[in-house]
Amino acid sequence: MKVKVNSIGPQFGESLVTGGAGFIGSHLVDRLIQEGHQVKVVDNLSSGNLSNLDNSNKNNIQFFKKDLKDFNEKDDLMRDVETVFHMAANPEVRIGFQNPEISFNENILNTFKLLETIRKYDIQNFVFASSSTVYGEPKVIPTSENYAPLLPISPYGASKLACEALISSYCYNYGINGTICRFANIVGQRSNHGVIFDFIKKLQNNNQELEVLGDGTQSKSYMHIQDCIDGFIFCASNKKERVKIFNMGNIDVTDVLSIASIVMKAMNLENVKIKTTGGIDGGRGWKGDVKQMHLDISKLKGLGWHPEISSNNSVKIAASEILSDINSTTN
Repeated sequence: MKVKVNSIGPQFGESLVTGGAGFIGSHLVDRLIQEGHQVKVVDNLSSGNLSNLDNSNKNNIQFFKKDLKDFNEKDDLMRDVETVFHMAANPEVRIGFQNPEISFNENILNTFKLLETIRKYDIQNFVFASSSTVYGEPKVIPTSENYAPLLPISPYGASKLACEALISSYCYNYGINGTICRFANIVGQRSNHGVIFDFIKKLQNNNQELEVLGDGTQSKSYMHIQDCIDGFIFCASNKKERVKIFNMGNIDVTDVLSIASIVMKAMNLENVKIKTTGGIDGGRGWKGDVKQMHLDISKLKGLGWHPEISSNNSVKIAASEILSDINSTTN
């Protein structure tokens, strides 16, 4: 698969990636090391896996098993770091309704701890992986970065928005260059949660029937991980403003029933009965699920970048990659 690649260049210096053993974080680490950067990876391995870093050049990487809540000004691991990529977060939107404290502790509190350490070490660049969930249910779709008001409908979305506010205040008060990327649904190799992964696991347990949460018409943008990393680097390289906010999604959308069809085809399954749960609040999969989301990426396109792979093709490629991941761990 060929995707457009932007050279990182020297501007990031030595980098630290929180959550660097996770899905998106590990692909970012691969890319940074591929470009010759020295990278420090911090991950508590609650959802990440050290095997995700197996492809990285071990001479250019230092790994620290550490929780962000334990960060303080005495952490020598921050020494010589010029850029922090903050990818660490609890990745499950669904669990917020049952236990909103997780989003507060893992996202808001940990981001505050990290920012406090960064300002004491006078680190210049901070890049944050935010989420489309900060928009809640916007009345304008596709939704641009300047849409308001931002009214998240999940604790996860609220926590990401709170993190954005904290980051903005620290950037303006302490001279940090901030980049915030609001991700759509990112899919691909090493992903261990989300609709594609869930469908595969369900069909492996029962290849006769597939349960679909909600009414199946939920429609969202899906981006392949390689496009995501390419765009993420592009955004982080743009330093024209103190704090830059970019939508990171695809030019199109797909729905849950289409994803189910793609996954079944990838698994060579036919005549599978689709059973929709009907969902809640008008067909949502769970409390806090945004039923329709399509990010407007005109800002990025205006700067000369756009994704190479459509939503449906991203899902197709990701289904094959996730199946390969699962099979390699079970064989």
